[in-house]
Amino acid sequence: MTNLDQPSSSKSSPKIYPRKQFGQHWLKSDAVLNKILRAGQLQPSDRILEIGPGTGNLTRLLLPFVESLTAVEIDRDLCEKLRKTMHQPNFLLIEGSILDIPLPPQTNKVIANIPYNITGEILKKLLGTLAEPIHQFEQIVLLVQKEIGDRLAAKAGHKAYSSLSVRMQYLADCQFICDVPASAFYPPPKVTSAVIRLIPRPPITPASDPKFLERLITLGFATKRKMLRNNLIPEIDRDRLVEILESMGINGQVRAEDLDVTQWVALSEAVLRTK
Repeated sequence: MTNLDQPSSSKSSPKIYPRKQFGQHWLKSDAVLNKILRAGQLQPSDRILEIGPGTGNLTRLLLPFVESLTAVEIDRDLCEKLRKTMHQPNFLLIEGSILDIPLPPQTNKVIANIPYNITGEILKKLLGTLAEPIHQFEQIVLLVQKEIGDRLAAKAGHKAYSSLSVRMQYLADCQFICDVPASAFYPPPKVTSAVIRLIPRPPITPASDPKFLERLITLGFATKRKMLRNNLIPEIDRDRLVEILESMGINGQVRAEDLDVTQWVALSEAVLRTK
């Protein structure tokens, strides 16, 4: 363990404490930091985007291995600290919210310990939507709440499988790297965390109407324990849907969490043909 991310006791600079308003939990575990480093599969030509560098523990590890690192930090005090302590020529700091600025165009990978309270918005910013995917990044390695990590990597039929699983797996390969205990942070969060790796790619089976696929997924998972034939009534007659499902070799009593991404795309195409 290292305590670099705990409040500074230096007499020459004011103490900096994690701020709840920014969802700050600074990673202090060398073991986890190194797992994130390895998960990034770094190359000397990589240009990294780091969201929320905090006091720079992960940043310092990454810099020697990459061509450049662009860090986006919303906390003014942390930005001041980073400007004073980070003097490497391949380091660029942007003060602001990642949600309010354009993605730095020169970056090809994301490695970050992100604020959990805006995880969904960050995923959308980095990967886009089903209708408007973003293909800028080769890899995205994130430290997230374990519940989200489980959903991202879950397979159809698993209890963690959700609409988020379908959307993200349509846009990327999602890999679970490791669990991270609360004790790995300062201050410790109230939840367990996880490191995940996303590898963006074109859809394996593209939908002809991604917006309709998005609507169907939203309806399907709206009441998770209900059967699809009931959840999708706003788009298709119940009996007609059962016929479509059975023609696909799927039980008519299936629920949303039982269909994998390919089956969701096939279902959306079949429903569209009825309109």
